[in-house]
Amino acid sequence: MDEPGLRETLPRRHVVELDGVRIGMTHIPGPRAGREARLVGWFPDCEAIAYGHTHVPQLERYEGVWILNPGSPTERRRAPTHSMLELEIIGGAAEPTLITLHP
Repeated sequence: MDEPGLRETLPRRHVVELDGVRIGMTHIPGPRAGREARLVGWFPDCEAIAYGHTHVPQLERYEGVWILNPGSPTERRRAPTHSMLELEIIGGAAEPTLITLHP
């Protein structure tokens, strides 16, 4: 939903490393079918992968990788509640927490 000029400056996929933990990020994860496998394929050697777009929260381990979607704190759309995600790096490991918000 960003302006075209801004979209052109942003990478489609990005990896950050924090305290030795690699985290893959993308906005659009593609179709629901096969999503987790696709994300793991896009981001090899990442301990966690965060995506958005769907506004539906997800906190799940898939093949040893955290698959994370924070949902949305403002536009829940099809999600049951408003939500956000906190990702802490503790002892060299990603520790995600999904936070449900109440209107």
